[in-house]
Amino acid sequence: MTQVNRYLYGLCLLCHAGDLDSLMFQHTIGIYFLESDHKLTPRGLEMSEPKSPTPTPGDTYKGWLFKWTNYIKGYQRRWFVLSNGLLSYYRTQAEMGHTCRGTINLATANIAVEDSCNFVISNGGAQTYHLKASSEVERQRWITALELAKAKAVHMQAESDDSGDEGPTSPPTSAPSGSSRNMEVQSTLRTLGCKVEDLCTCNDLITKHGTALQRSLSELEGLSIQGPMGDKIKQVTERATLFRITSNAMINACRDFLGLAQTHSKRWQKALQAERDQRVRLEETLEQLAKQHNHLERAFRGATVLPSSFTLWSSGSSDSGKGDASDEDDENEFFDAMEDPSAFITVPFDEQSLTSNPESPQSLELEPVRQRRTRVPDKPNYSLNLWSIMKNCIGKELSKIPMPVNFNEPLSMLQRLSEDLEYYELLDKAAKCQSSLEQLCYVAAFTVSSYSTTVHRTGKPFNPLLGETYELDRLKECGYRSLCEQVSHHPPAAAHHAVSDRGWTLRQEISLASKFRGKYLSIMPLGSIQCLFEKSNNHYSWKKVTTTVHNIIVGKLWIDQSGEIDVVNHQTGDRCHLKFAPYSYFSRDVARKVTGVVTDKDGKAHFVLSGTWDEKMEFSRVMQSSKGENGTEGKQRTVYQTLKSKEIWKKNPLPEGADTMYYFSCLALTLNELEEGVAPTDSRQRPDQRLMEAGRWDEANAEKQRLEEKQRTVRRERAAAVVAGPPEEGEALWFKKIDDPVSGESLHVYKGGYWDAKEEGSWDMCPDIF
Repeated sequence: MTQVNRYLYGLCLLCHAGDLDSLMFQHTIGIYFLESDHKLTPRGLEMSEPKSPTPTPGDTYKGWLFKWTNYIKGYQRRWFVLSNGLLSYYRTQAEMGHTCRGTINLATANIAVEDSCNFVISNGGAQTYHLKASSEVERQRWITALELAKAKAVHMQAESDDSGDEGPTSPPTSAPSGSSRNMEVQSTLRTLGCKVEDLCTCNDLITKHGTALQRSLSELEGLSIQGPMGDKIKQVTERATLFRITSNAMINACRDFLGLAQTHSKRWQKALQAERDQRVRLEETLEQLAKQHNHLERAFRGATVLPSSFTLWSSGSSDSGKGDASDEDDENEFFDAMEDPSAFITVPFDEQSLTSNPESPQSLELEPVRQRRTRVPDKPNYSLNLWSIMKNCIGKELSKIPMPVNFNEPLSMLQRLSEDLEYYELLDKAAKCQSSLEQLCYVAAFTVSSYSTTVHRTGKPFNPLLGETYELDRLKECGYRSLCEQVSHHPPAAAHHAVSDRGWTLRQEISLASKFRGKYLSIMPLGSIQCLFEKSNNHYSWKKVTTTVHNIIVGKLWIDQSGEIDVVNHQTGDRCHLKFAPYSYFSRDVARKVTGVVTDKDGKAHFVLSGTWDEKMEFSRVMQSSKGENGTEGKQRTVYQTLKSKEIWKKNPLPEGADTMYYFSCLALTLNELEEGVAPTDSRQRPDQRLMEAGRWDEANAEKQRLEEKQRTVRRERAAAVVAGPPEEGEALWFKKIDDPVSGESLHVYKGGYWDAKEEGSWDMCPDIF
C-alpha cells in the first residue's frame, strides 16, 4: 500500500472511529486499496452509525476479541470487559459472574498497535495480551476506549498518591439526618469531579487526534498528485479544514467551561470544608457538655444525704403561684461543679416526685456495671529448651506427661472452653432469625469464631484437675452465664453448659487426644457441641477440627486449623458443610481460608460462606448453581451464582500490648480475675495458675507438682477402696451422664444446682482439690 493509501485509509478510519460523520461526513467517502495491478481502485464505504456506542470515560466497554493463546490453538475468541481502568476477559459472557480468566491494570500498561487489526497490551511484566479485532474500525474503537480508560486510571492513581492516607471525612453516626445529607453532598461532589475529569480526558484526546489529523493532511498537501486522486485529496482536505475550524471552536468552549467548572469546584470545596470543620467543633463542644452532664448526674445520684449547701430549684416551689412564667423552666440546665466543697450544684428537679416518693434519689440509682481488668502481668522471659522435653514424648499421649508451666498460659482448659463465648452476639442474632437457613449461617459463623483466638496463642492451657470447675457469669452484661466442670481425668474430658436469657443454650463435652510427631503436634478434639434455640426448637450439633502446632523442633511456633465440620439442624435437616483449608506454602489461596455451603434437607444450596478463621466471615445468598469443570481431585465442581456478600462476623482487635500478655483477647484478660462467691473448686482459685500469672514460675512449678501428686494420691485411695475392677473416678458434681438421643453418644449434661448454691453461699459438697 502506497503512502497516499495509508494516509487516506488512516484518515477515514480516524474519522469513522471518532464519529465525525455526524458533523460533516454525511456522504460516501472513497477508500482506496492497492489491487494486484498496482492501480488505485476506489471502493465505496457508506459511513453509518457504529454498531456499538463510542466509548466515553467511566463507561463499561464490552465485546468479543480474538486472543492469542499458543501455537497449537492460535487466536481464540474471548469476551473482554473494560471497566474502572481494568481490562478483564472471559471465555463466554456467562462466566462474568464467577470466573475471570485474567485481568490487567491499564494504569501501568502499554498499548501498541501492530497492524490493521492486531494490537498488544502489556504491563511490562508477565502479562501480555496479543489481541485481534474483527475489523479495523472495531480495533480503533477498542484503542480509543483503552486510551480513555488508561488516561483516567493514571489520573485517579495520581490523585490517590497525593491524598496519602487521609480518607474522606465520614459523617457522624450520632446524627442520621445530617449523615444522609453529608453523604449526598459527598456523592454529588464525587460525581461532578468525575465528569470534569472525563471532560479533561476527552479534551486531551480530541487535541491529540486533531493534531495527528492535521499532520497527515499537511503531508498530503505536500504531495503533487494529478488526476482524480488529486481532486479527491483536495476535497478531503477542504472538509477536514472545515472540521478543524469547527472542532477548534468546540475545544475552546470546552476549555473555558472546564476552567469555570474547576474554579467553582474549588470554591465549593472550600465552603464545604469550612462547614465540616465547624461541625467537628460543634461535635466536640457537645461531647464536652455530655461529659459534664454525666458527671453532674453521677454526683447528684451519689449523694445519699442532701447537704445544706446542695440547693434544689423547682418551677413548682416558690414560683408555683405565678404559673408558667418561662419556658426555660422545662429544660434542665447543668453547671460545672466547683472544686470547693462548700460550693453547690444547681439541678432543676420536680418537687412532686420528691414529695410523692421520699426515696426517689435511691430509686434513681443505676446499678453500676463492673469494670473488668484490661491487663495481666507481662510474660517473663524465661528460656527453656522445648526439644529437651518433647524428644521423649514422640508418639505418646501428652495429657499423661507432666509439663512445666513454662509452656503454659495462665488459663485452664475450662477457661479456654468458656472463651468460645466471646462472640455470643452471633447466637443472639441467630435466635432472632425467622429463617432456619439464615439461622444456620450465624451458627456456622459462631463455630468459626471460636478459633480466632488461637492464631497467636501457642501457650498450652493448664490441664484441669478432676472436679475442677469454672463459672463465667455475664448475665447482667451480656445476658448469659456458663459453667464448666472437669468430669474425667483419663481420658481428660470437660463438660460445658451455657444458657442465655435471649433464647439459646450451648452445651458441649470435649476431650482431647494429642500426638507429637516430631516436627509438629496434633490436637484432636473429641466429642460434640450442641446449640438449642427455644423459640424455634432448632437443635444444632457439630464437632471441632484438628489443631496443629508446627515448628516444635526449630523455628517460631505457629498454629493451624484444618479439617471439615458439618453443622446439622436435627429439627429441619438443614446442613452447613465447612472446610478449613490447611496452610500450604505452595497454595495461592489466602491463608487460613474457610469455605462453607448451607443446604436444606434436599441438598439444595441456599447460602455460601467464605473468609478466614482468624479475621472475618462473609455470607451470600445463592441464586443459581451449576456444575463446572473437574477439580484437581477429579471431582466435579459446583459453581454458585450469588448476590453480593455481607459480613457476618469480624474478629475483635487485640488489646494494646497483647504480645507481652500471651496474646490474650479482651475477654481472656478477664477470665482469671478473682471474683467473690465462686466455688472453691473454681479455676481462679488454683494456686499454681495464680503464681504463674504473677510471674513466679519457679514457685508455680513446685505448686503444680504438689497438686498433681495430691490428685494421684486421691486416685490411689479410691482405687484401693474398690475390691475388684478398675479404679472408678468420682461422679461429677454438677453434671450427669446420659445417652444423647440426637447423637447416640454418652455425654454429660448440666443437672442444675450450681447457681442456687452460689446464691446461698453453700459449697459444703465441693471436694478439696487445691
